[in-house]
Amino acid sequence: MLAVLSPGQGSQKPGFLNPWLDLAGAEARLRWWSALAGVDLIHLGTEADADEIKDTARTQPLLVAAALLAAEHLPMHDVRVVAGHSVGELGAAALAGVLPAEAAVTLAGVRGREMAAACALEPTGMAAVLGGDPDEVLAALETHGLHPANRNGAGQIVAAGAIAGLEKLAVEPPTRARVIRLKVAGAFHTPYMAPAETALAGVAGGVTVADPARVLLSNLDGAPVGYGREAVQRLVRQVTAPVRWDLCMRTLVDLGVTGVVELPPAGTLAGLVKRELKGDGAPEIVTLNTPDDLPAARSLIARHGGGGVARPSASGFRVVVSPAAGVFTPVTELTEGAGVHAGQVVGHVAARQGRVEVTAHDSGLLTEWLAHHDDPVAPGQPLVRIGGSH
Repeated sequence: MLAVLSPGQGSQKPGFLNPWLDLAGAEARLRWWSALAGVDLIHLGTEADADEIKDTARTQPLLVAAALLAAEHLPMHDVRVVAGHSVGELGAAALAGVLPAEAAVTLAGVRGREMAAACALEPTGMAAVLGGDPDEVLAALETHGLHPANRNGAGQIVAAGAIAGLEKLAVEPPTRARVIRLKVAGAFHTPYMAPAETALAGVAGGVTVADPARVLLSNLDGAPVGYGREAVQRLVRQVTAPVRWDLCMRTLVDLGVTGVVELPPAGTLAGLVKRELKGDGAPEIVTLNTPDDLPAARSLIARHGGGGVARPSASGFRVVVSPAAGVFTPVTELTEGAGVHAGQVVGHVAARQGRVEVTAHDSGLLTEWLAHHDDPVAPGQPLVRIGGSH
């Protein structure tokens, strides 16, 4: 199974969009999205220096636009799982079919402007805490009145809050931990961003949404989101809530993800995945930074794509897995020995976030039910075996 990841703020690099403008239609698309976002995406992605693209109001729509522009050149129909980090969730929501691309870029513009305005209300900031015992790190943050804004896994927690608290944390770091101040405008993903959350909610409430067409992971808890309106509500809530990228990566493991493509500007999320998901089960990763990387990304999708099924076993069978935790109900009309086709609904999972459909992503014979009516299931748990052809 393959996942496509959309990066968040801090991954941008001066001039990173230059090579993409050589693709047919790219410049026109960026001009259209610039009108929606209220910033010049072409200038920001090609000519702007590091200081200019560090501006929250400019960076957020730039990152979402870059991810969506690159994804247009990938066979997304073979991708089953998408996730984004922070503002990257807007790009992921569009790739999941929850939002039109235009809505994602527009909301990124609103989100960036409003978060920048919230940062200007009082002096706040962020610092990366590397290493140390996670419980001790969290306790130290609480002692200094700080918030765990990002829990990125791989021994990294990002603290956010008042400047005075960050200074005290730097002087008194947790045992075996390093504290590195980040060059950001304020305390993202904390209650300091409440005005931005309110403003974004006022705009997002009018957006037309659809339910996800593929597994969309949420930064709130790493869980797949079953309904479009819930996905948008979570996107809004995320402005003041911590980013639990550690839980998103845990779900990638639970779902049996074997391949990962990170959209441009790529590298940050790929690095976290490499450090966290090690060993024999580590996914194969492609960082997509220029059009020259597209063949490698397409090859990875061809080899690891195909949706919610595990890799073929030695016997040639395919296994459909659960996209979420909950209670499984198979389609009663389907019995062992029946033929199924790609895209056919074979059951659903009653999950915490609602009803999540389970679909076959290969055609063949339903050989064996591996889970039954009202069985509790976990993400990635095998539900039904499909083999042969019909």
